[in-house]
Amino acid sequence: MIRKPAVAGSFYPDNSELLKKTIEDCFKHKFGVGFIPELQNFDGIDYPINVMVPHAGFRYSGPVASHSYCQIVQNGFPEVFIILSPNHTGYGSEISVFNEGEWITPLGSIEIDDEFANSIISCSDVASADFDAHLFEHSIEVQLPFLQYFSNDFTVVPIVMGSQSFSASSDLAKAIFDSAEKLNKSYCVIASTDLSHFNNQEKANTVDGFVLEDIENMNEFKLYEEVIQYNITMCGYGPVMTTIALSKMCDKHNCEILQYKTSGDVTGDLTSVVGYASGIFK
Repeated sequence: MIRKPAVAGSFYPDNSELLKKTIEDCFKHKFGVGFIPELQNFDGIDYPINVMVPHAGFRYSGPVASHSYCQIVQNGFPEVFIILSPNHTGYGSEISVFNEGEWITPLGSIEIDDEFANSIISCSDVASADFDAHLFEHSIEVQLPFLQYFSNDFTVVPIVMGSQSFSASSDLAKAIFDSAEKLNKSYCVIASTDLSHFNNQEKANTVDGFVLEDIENMNEFKLYEEVIQYNITMCGYGPVMTTIALSKMCDKHNCEILQYKTSGDVTGDLTSVVGYASGIFK
């Protein structure tokens, strides 16, 4: 299966040179890290970090995303990036694993690690091979150019979470962990999520503060409880819960929130905003 770009030309430029320039601008933006990092080498198996990144249009969330990608670049690339996202389209299965083929962006093609993908499916009670959920889903696609800017020497396992229940997240975390142990491959999990949607700036800062505190405390159950209890419109809490649970299995017990901003910080319109954060699990 070849997955062609669905949001090139809208979420990010469809011209390769303009896309590279846009990524550079994200890193150097006042909300970004302020510089373009140099890719280091990573030769081991136990990759030191997993990350959380936003997934809006590059204009809005790209500078915030640059903080997590800077950490990845400075640690060097693992063999595989497992990218977890919510399901915005409603298509596909409970946990949809894109398990063969390649993804295309204006910066080239990226191969799927079919061995890792199929192992996750076999180790999980809920994951299945499914392409429908991925066809128009933007929240994985927008991560790829940030990686490709630095190198195309990696593979990916894209996973869309139609179910973001606590049990589904726990199952997927264990399936990824067991697969990695069996295959002995280095990998980094990228949890793709935006935070609260369409509150005013003051309320967004408040409710996003709740979930960011839970994430920093590596408490996936409290995160789930508060998202449900307070009806917090965080779209990718499932990927984040999965990443927290998996990180702890791998003895990564600390989280650092690297940057938090809203769309209102970018546009100046504070009446209805979306929250964005980058974080690392280490």
